[in-house]
Amino acid sequence: MTAQRPEQAEVEAAVRTLLRWTGDDPEREGLVDTPNRVARAYREFFAGYDEDPKAILTATFEESGDYDDLVLVRNIRLESHCEHHLVPIVGMAHIAYLPNKRVVGLSKLARVVDLYARRLQIQERLTSQIASLIFEVLQPRGVAVVIEAEHLCMTTRGAYKPSSTTVTRRLLGLYSTDDQARRDVLAAIAR
Repeated sequence: MTAQRPEQAEVEAAVRTLLRWTGDDPEREGLVDTPNRVARAYREFFAGYDEDPKAILTATFEESGDYDDLVLVRNIRLESHCEHHLVPIVGMAHIAYLPNKRVVGLSKLARVVDLYARRLQIQERLTSQIASLIFEVLQPRGVAVVIEAEHLCMTTRGAYKPSSTTVTRRLLGLYSTDDQARRDVLAAIAR
């Protein structure tokens, strides 16, 4: 069950508290409008909670002829937030699938990435959610999702390891059972 969202005034009060906690004055000129700006930014950052992921993939095209080979969209920029520290995760998603009589508009794959990325996340779950949704809704012969991302919770605090990236992948259907298909899709993604 999802918790009830607080009102805008409650969010702004919480931001003022955080500003005071940093040692600054939320009433000084440069910070007076910050609570409102942060609340609006968070509404945008986490807009993925407001949309049904399945609805994005419902419009498909069956007139793809007999096309049944790789469909790959690489370098889909993603911006998410770490659920442990509320700091950005920034990277690229690569999505491949083997159609089974129908294809989806390529922009829909990018929208699926955005929808799940605009939630509090861990990269492993994000990867799995994208792949599982595509596999469930499109029912392709195979799905591969690879995400490469930088976690600012690791690069700007804590371990302080700038430029480090994390790679996760989820392979379903033929990509998880057929060694040659797996090699082919991972090579295509890596190009």
